Amino acid sequence: MVVATGSDEDVDRLFHALADATRRDIVRRSRRGELSVSQLARLYPMSFAAVQKHVAVLERAGLVAKERRGREQLVRSDPDAVARAHHALDDLAATWRGRIDRMADLLADPDDELRPDGPASSASPPPSTPEGQER
Repeated sequence: MVVATGSDEDVDRLFHALADATRRDIVRRSRRGELSVSQLARLYPMSFAAVQKHVAVLERAGLVAKERRGREQLVRSDPDAVARAHHALDDLAATWRGRIDRMADLLADPDDELRPDGPASSASPPPSTPEGQER
């Protein structure tokens, strides 16, 4: 399956990052404004190091960027990355819609359109009985 948006590795990193609820929440929160990693760590029932790892996954995927200001590392989201994810999903949806349409075309019985009463009339006739036997 080919997705036209970036390399396969880029798309894999993007969807891997978005596969986790905590990371999706970090992206949502950072879209509203910059947050320090310390502020983020206070929001989740996990260690500071665990939050740092989530932010690192998001950063590798290009969904957020970190910037050091003094002692703090500020996290901000990249709206273009979310648009890339949306575009990749649209590409995948279009690919599958095309495949489903082609399968439907292959499975369609061309004789169905020729019959006046459609596919219901394609029932096979009753089996014939050997001569001399009654039904």
